[in-house]
Amino acid sequence: MHDASSACVCGCDDPRGAAAHAVNAALRVDDVDGAIEAGLLDREVECTLCSDQCRARLHEARAARLAALAARERYRARAARLERRARERAEKRVSPPGTAVVTPTPSALPSAAAAALARAREKAAQRHKP
Repeated sequence: MHDASSACVCGCDDPRGAAAHAVNAALRVDDVDGAIEAGLLDREVECTLCSDQCRARLHEARAARLAALAARERYRARAARLERRARERAEKRVSPPGTAVVTPTPSALPSAAAAALARAREKAAQRHKP
């Protein structure tokens, strides 16, 4: 955990900024969970008496965490979307039982052409008989 003192890392000890001081103290020891519990994501958590560098560190950490949370949400939405699409494709591939109707495949040639081909094959077979 982090130091529970009321003074900020910049030396500010204004009690109105206690939440911001706790966030900064947690961030200083790399305790992100503690910083979130202390109010890192709350925009109201701020100390106006802290140094500019201290406030900037708090704002940067908040922005980075919000960006990471947004990226995680986009990743989850994408994964759900891909899963839904895969499920829809799989459902399309599986035909419902009892509806499979076998239709005869039509000949690639028109009937006159098929008859002519058959005659030509027969004629060729006649020529090659011993």
